[in-house]
Amino acid sequence: MRLLLDSHAVLWAAGVSSQMGERCRESIRSATSVYYSAATLWELGIKRAKGRLHYPDHMVSDLIANGFVELPIAVAHAERAAALPLHHQDPFDRMLVAQAQAEFLTLVTTDHRIIAYDVEVLDPRR
Repeated sequence: MRLLLDSHAVLWAAGVSSQMGERCRESIRSATSVYYSAATLWELGIKRAKGRLHYPDHMVSDLIANGFVELPIAVAHAERAAALPLHHQDPFDRMLVAQAQAEFLTLVTTDHRIIAYDVEVLDPRR
């Protein structure tokens, strides 16, 4: 299984919060690869700059040290995100859906609106 972590799943995987369920933890441990998107770090950085979120400065280096892989935003991802139906208005989540579709990844998210898209989802609370 190849996973792509949504923003809250990145925070949970980095130890910022401990709400991740055991099934999700096991899926991450046994995954072939676990990705975090540049879009996720962008979104988290904006929230941090606005004072709405706190996480350690070393979070990304911790993700890398734990074997997680950066997924850059490619033009193909941007084109796919723009072409998605408007089930979801958040551009960061739409990018994650596009990336998961394009790269054949399971998206780890609690966002119930994402299931309206043709993408495999794993709820990190389970």
